[in-house]
Amino acid sequence: MKSLMPRQAALLSIILTLMLSFSCSEDPEAVPQSGEVTLVFDHVVGNFPLSLEDLEYTNANGDGFRVSKFQYYISNLVFRKADGTEYHQPESYYLVDESIPSSKLVSVKDVPPGDYSGLSFTIGVDSARNVAGAQTGALDPANGMFWSWNTGYVFLKLEGTSPQSKNGGLVFHTGGFQAPHNSLRTVSLPFLAGQKLRVEASRTPRVSLSADVLRLFQGVNTIRFSELSSTMGGANSVKVADNYTRMFTVGHMRE
Repeated sequence: MKSLMPRQAALLSIILTLMLSFSCSEDPEAVPQSGEVTLVFDHVVGNFPLSLEDLEYTNANGDGFRVSKFQYYISNLVFRKADGTEYHQPESYYLVDESIPSSKLVSVKDVPPGDYSGLSFTIGVDSARNVAGAQTGALDPANGMFWSWNTGYVFLKLEGTSPQSKNGGLVFHTGGFQAPHNSLRTVSLPFLAGQKLRVEASRTPRVSLSADVLRLFQGVNTIRFSELSSTMGGANSVKVADNYTRMFTVGHMRE
């Protein structure tokens, strides 16, 4: 009986070693956790910061103007890697409003980890949501960005005054997603040369995006306030939309 004990102990040791080895081999590899990115929207007029009501600016045509309201929708965010793979953030609809500082900080959660080389987004609200009925959150019609008379969202609003306007006012409301008056535009922005947006669970990088109001009135189409000072969708809305594809630039990125 005593002679069997060492053999039993050895057998038990072998079994435990095999079980431990098997258990280790079955452990799944640690899955990198997603991270969060903050987009910081900054509004300027040429070389000057946008100030509602306070300052008079001059557009490319030499027209003076003041701005009292500046709002727009950003939707369908896409983060792009250098290898061409993309992350499309679901349900990404944001209303950016110059008069509400918190709206200019957009927090994007659950971004897959990795190094990203650029991003893109839509200015406006896609056709599916335009016809989806009552919405909530940023798309709540109570935000004043919905045309009940036209059943659709206003993509961008700029209001103000100009001495060159025939009635003294500026009202640029763009919207519409159907040809020939489709004002939806997609903006694709590479990050600055040599910069990559590193996303991981332990950090929350910030990306600064600058929107230049002057570019609403120049670029593809030069807007003269004596000729055009009001849009409510339609062909004139498309003229402004063609300009605002160039409104955004990427600034610095930081932790």
